[in-house]
Amino acid sequence: MELHLIDGQFSTTDAIAIISQLIEVKIKYHENMIKNSHNEEDIKMREGKIKALQKELADSRTYMQNQKDSIYIKSTINL
Repeated sequence: MELHLIDGQFSTTDAIAIISQLIEVKIKYHENMIKNSHNEEDIKMREGKIKALQKELADSRTYMQNQKDSIYIKSTINL
């Protein structure tokens, strides 16, 4: 099954907002899982994922800010 989440052309500002919000949801998910976990390995793994997501967000913002035209985003979730 495929969910076509995003498929369109966006202004730089809107693209940054969309990507930022998507990544923030994933970060929040891992933060909530950490709060409910007592397993040190799981906590460390999730902290690593959060750091990686934060870096990807920073990198993607930099990339998008350097684009002069609008940004095309296509995102599909495969289940």
